[in-house]
Amino acid sequence: MTEQRTRWGILATGGMSARFTGDLVDMPDAEVVAVASRSAERAKEFADRFGIPRAYGDWESLARDEEIDVVYVATPHAAHRAAAGMMLEAGQHVLCEKPFTLNVREAAELVALARDGGRFLMEAMWMYCHPMVRRLKALVADGAIGEVRHVQADFGLAGPFPATHRLRDPALGGGALLDLGVYPVSFAQLLLGEPSDVVARATLSEEGVDLQTGALLSWENGALASVHCSIVGGTATSASVTGSEGRIDIPDGFFFPERFMLHRDGRDAEEFAADPADGPRASLKHEAAEVMRALRAGETESPVVPLDGTLGVMRTLDAIRDRVGVRYPGEDANGAVLTPA
Repeated sequence: MTEQRTRWGILATGGMSARFTGDLVDMPDAEVVAVASRSAERAKEFADRFGIPRAYGDWESLARDEEIDVVYVATPHAAHRAAAGMMLEAGQHVLCEKPFTLNVREAAELVALARDGGRFLMEAMWMYCHPMVRRLKALVADGAIGEVRHVQADFGLAGPFPATHRLRDPALGGGALLDLGVYPVSFAQLLLGEPSDVVARATLSEEGVDLQTGALLSWENGALASVHCSIVGGTATSASVTGSEGRIDIPDGFFFPERFMLHRDGRDAEEFAADPADGPRASLKHEAAEVMRALRAGETESPVVPLDGTLGVMRTLDAIRDRVGVRYPGEDANGAVLTPA
C-alpha cells in the first residue's frame, strides 16, 4: 500500500462491482489497478469502462498480483467461499460482498483462513458503515430510548422473477433470505447481538428457495425482533427500534437512511437527517473508507463490521433456513444449517 493510495483489485464484473468501482474511482485515496473475471472479454470491457490498467480472464492471476493491497469480491454469493478463499490463501486482504457465504460453515472457514494468515477480511455490509446507521447505533448505545425491547425491519422486491432468475436458482443460493433478508437480520443483530432463539415461516418456490420469509428472533433479556423479506412483494423497507423509554423510526430505506425520527417519552419528536457532506445516501464510499482506514492502521478486522458479528448473522440465517426447509445443493444437515449457539 502506497502512503497516499490503497490499490484495489476487483473480482467479478457484475452490477455490484460496477457500483463499488464507480465510487472507488472518485476517492482520492483509492486506486483500482486490476479486475478479474472468468471471461477475459468481460474483464477487458470492465477495465476499459473504468480505466483499470490490468484485466485478467481468470481469478488466479488476480490472486497472484503483488501490486494489489486489497481485493473486493463480488461474485454470486454461492462462489464467495471459493473466490475469497483463493484470495486469502494467496495472501491478499479481502472485502467480500454480502451475504458473506452460503452458510456459517463456509464463513467460519474464511474467517479461519484470514486469522491464521494474518490477512484483513470484512463482509461488505455497507449498512453498518453508513453514517446515519452509525449515528442511530450510537444513540441507542447511549441510552436515548432506554433498553431495546423490539426491532422491526423488512426488505422486499415486487418481482415477479422467473424461475431462471438467479434469485430463484438454488445452485446460486437463491431466495429472498440470503439476498435481502440478510439486511433485516443484520440490522437487528447490530443493536441486539446474536439471538438465543429463532422461529420462522416461509413460502417456498417450486425450486425450493424462499419467496418470502418472516422470522421472530428472541433474546434471553426478553428483547424480540420481527424481520421479513420477499421477492414477491415490494415492502416499505422500513425499520423501527422500540425501547423502554422511546422509539426510533426509519420510514424507508433503513439500510441507507436519509433520515430517521427519535420519539422519546415526554418530549417532542426529533428528526435526524443525513449530512449532505456525506455524499449520496446510496454511496459505497463509507464501506471502502473503513477498509482503507483499517489497512492503514494495520488491523486485520474492522470494529465496525466485526467478523464475529458476521458469523453470528450467518448462524441466524442458517437457523432460519433450517426452520423453513431451505437447503442448497451440496449442503448437509450437520455442516451447513446450524442453530444459534
